[in-house]
Amino acid sequence: MPAEEAQGSVPLRSEEDIVASRQKVRALTQQLKFSLVDQTKMITAASELSRNTFVHGGGGDMRWELLDDGIRRGLRLHFEDTGPGIPDMKLALTDGWTSGGGMGLGLPGSKRLVHEFDLQSVPGQGTRVSITRWK
Repeated sequence: MPAEEAQGSVPLRSEEDIVASRQKVRALTQQLKFSLVDQTKMITAASELSRNTFVHGGGGDMRWELLDDGIRRGLRLHFEDTGPGIPDMKLALTDGWTSGGGMGLGLPGSKRLVHEFDLQSVPGQGTRVSITRWK
């Protein structure tokens, strides 16, 4: 398998794009030699956040960066949209709360699956979620 680029992006504007984002994250985590458990955690978080970007944000992009801080390697993903934003981020990070018909596990569940989680949202301007997992 050829080495993936150190950074890039995938559009999130359709169901097919969500599948493509999962495939990209799988390839990146394999390249970084993440364990199968760590691959699954990152792919699951990416899948949830890709779906949120598409469904709740009206579409956007997933950007990735391969990280190397000299001691460890990692993968950082950014999910960005220009949708309606999240009016109450504390509530959105509460287990069981949902703005749609889901189980309310997307944001808090994704947060538990990664080492670093950053949520920024401005109502009427969009949302950006960044997640990082280290090997």
